[in-house]
Amino acid sequence: MFKEKITTCLFLFSCLISTGQELSSINPKKAAILSAIIPGSGQIYAKKYWKTPIIYAGLASSIYYINENLELYNTYKETYILRINNPNTINEFDEYSNQDLVTLTEHYRRNTEISILFCALIYTLNIIDASVSAHLLDYNISEDISMKINPTAIYSQNNLNTGISLLIKL
Repeated sequence: MFKEKITTCLFLFSCLISTGQELSSINPKKAAILSAIIPGSGQIYAKKYWKTPIIYAGLASSIYYINENLELYNTYKETYILRINNPNTINEFDEYSNQDLVTLTEHYRRNTEISILFCALIYTLNIIDASVSAHLLDYNISEDISMKINPTAIYSQNNLNTGISLLIKL
């Protein structure tokens, strides 16, 4: 039910921002703001539809690892606290020593923090990419890209200097 509502909202949003739009009318600031509000919407606005699933895959995997690592962190932390408060407690982690539980707790805390950083990085790159894509959308590359190398002779103060001139046409 929730998934269907999100899909419908994204579809309607993409229809609103892509109807009757010329390539030159795409505003990079608007693309960045749209991506900041709804990740991937700036890419849809800039007509780079193929980037949106990549953004959502990155965000979804980051969020998955945040939840997974946070759950394991809390489990090992609670087990360690219970064991310290009551040494006779029997639990599913009896094979681990107290030091092992501390190490596992620190490991999963660090992994949670790294996952949060990756999620923030993907979100930030989403905004930057939307703005850059909108900027470069109307960038026109000519078919006549050429490079000419010619020998040259330069006369200066009764000296003849030879060289090579390089002409690049973009």
